[in-house]
Amino acid sequence: MDLSRRNFLKVCGLGVAGASTVALVGCGGEGETPATDDTEQPAGDGEVANNQKPVIFFNRQPSNSTTGELDMQTLNFNESTYYVGFDATQGGDLQGTMVLDYIKAHAADIDRNGDGIIGYVLAVGDIGHNDSIARTRGTRKALGTGIEVDGAIDPTPVGTNTDGSSTIVKDGEVEIDGKKYIIRELASQEMKNQAGATWDAATAGNALTSWASSMGDQIDIVVSNNDGMGMSMFNAWSKDNNVPTFGYDANSDAVAAIADGYAGTISQNPAVQAYLTLRLIRNLLDGVDIDTGIGTEDEAGNVIAADDFVYNEEQRSYYAMNLAVTADNYQDFTDATALYATAQSQLDESTSPNKSVWLDIYNAADNFLSATYQPLLEKYDDLLNLTVEYIGGDGQTESNITNRLGNPSQYDAFAINMVKTDNGASYTSLLNG
Repeated sequence: MDLSRRNFLKVCGLGVAGASTVALVGCGGEGETPATDDTEQPAGDGEVANNQKPVIFFNRQPSNSTTGELDMQTLNFNESTYYVGFDATQGGDLQGTMVLDYIKAHAADIDRNGDGIIGYVLAVGDIGHNDSIARTRGTRKALGTGIEVDGAIDPTPVGTNTDGSSTIVKDGEVEIDGKKYIIRELASQEMKNQAGATWDAATAGNALTSWASSMGDQIDIVVSNNDGMGMSMFNAWSKDNNVPTFGYDANSDAVAAIADGYAGTISQNPAVQAYLTLRLIRNLLDGVDIDTGIGTEDEAGNVIAADDFVYNEEQRSYYAMNLAVTADNYQDFTDATALYATAQSQLDESTSPNKSVWLDIYNAADNFLSATYQPLLEKYDDLLNLTVEYIGGDGQTESNITNRLGNPSQYDAFAINMVKTDNGASYTSLLNG
């Protein structure tokens, strides 16, 4: 992913009458013009057509779940469509480095059976999710266990690999204080429950219990694509057996558990993500420069530091930068719902009048989204004068969410968190209807 820091979008001086959108035609990547439906949806006098309203995808980037290729047709749905997430590759690499650093510092202690093999198990969230893929790749890259396929590390789960014979991964090696250790991925699987929901915490806890019953003290490290699964595994087995467990998301319970032996996690900078999700909508509705209150301080003093996000113009995507959370700094992350330090000022309603937003969370039971992201959104919506209707999905079917967007005309903007990254058209078709 070629991200250039502070590569902010500059509005080209074209505006749409009224306070609904900012026209950005001609501001995309070289030779690229945003793709919109040829026939605009009719609108009444003074009204904005649904397919011309701001649409922000967040947390699940429109993309092909098999190849990871971005769905630029969805990301160019209209001139007011963007994605907000975090730098998945940087985050995955950071998680892998955190695990490797821990191994280097504690290898002799964590090699529980003294066989010279540091064995780890890996909980994979969703094999078709870009973030899950990046985290699996980041772990294998740092530990030297990845095998490249078509120029990228294969993120496929191995099942079991206790003898190191898998063709999906290979054994890594690290030398510490003159002694060489093999690093081996003993087992990994997608954590999907019987109903089809992925990133399933209960499934992860059961999987680790099963692995432990057959592998015992071969398991020296537990790695998870997120904290929901990581904490389930920690509580099910690794805490009682003093096995370091690493997650991702910096959920409040996981950060607190570092004091009890949870080895580390990664913060997605959720305050930045939640703010960007609604701030982009606010800027588009107000017809101001898209960078207002983000990289450029607004009249209320809101601004995000350049080190905490990047904007990729070609991908129409804003990415928060990730931060490692370990025993050395976890006390700085104990409140996952704390607002960003320099983005807490109320906007003037006379210049940013109240608007209505439809926003969905793909799975109401998702720990990170329900316990961290949504509470942050609920704080920011007041500061940004947005009345948000929050819709919680079942994590399994897109229709469970889309069926509740029956009258898009009653909303000024939309924030979308898909069940599957392939399904952008399931939402944009409703706005074209």
